[in-house]
Amino acid sequence: MNNKALARNVLLVSSLWWFHVESFSITAKGKRLGSIHSHTFSFNNPKIQRPQRGKLHMSSFESDFASAMPEKPKLTYEEQMVESATTFIADLESRLKEGVAPPPELEELRQARDAGADASELAAKIYILLIEQGMLYDQDPDDGSLSPTNFDIKANLEVPEVKQEFAYLYKYGMSLISKGVVDMDIIKNIVMERLINRTGLTPEEFDSWLGY
Repeated sequence: MNNKALARNVLLVSSLWWFHVESFSITAKGKRLGSIHSHTFSFNNPKIQRPQRGKLHMSSFESDFASAMPEKPKLTYEEQMVESATTFIADLESRLKEGVAPPPELEELRQARDAGADASELAAKIYILLIEQGMLYDQDPDDGSLSPTNFDIKANLEVPEVKQEFAYLYKYGMSLISKGVVDMDIIKNIVMERLINRTGLTPEEFDSWLGY
């Protein structure tokens, strides 16, 4: 993976991070879980011009009919987490190049969802899958498809895009703790196993590397 490819991966992971943090911006225990990430990248790119639609003229019948329809039921916190897991699974599977196997963490998330796992477990497994997706695959610049990477993380710690990607994923985990979505010890274990160990650094060196 060259630096340009890595930069595209950072963009991919950051965009997915924004999407999934927004998925966690839902009501839980009477509080709104806000997003900690202000960068939305291509989702809100001002250079992208959306086509303008002409005005729609409805008859009074159509207007009355629409207003008489019941509102779409609002999803509960648990239901929104299930929906987020389902969306992530489908998105990742659809972007894998032909013949490329998904990471085992994808099936683990699917099984947890199907078994009725609670929101905290689903959130932790979504976080794990998000990390593995960013660490294991390169994104094709033309069609966005994913293929296995051979990038040597430990040999490229001083590449700015490497540090940026790890910082994004680390902050994402910390947000799950601060918002009360996942227990601190669970996130600490995920960060240690999935992020810190991949750098070859100690926890203290990892924090210093990211500027903490």
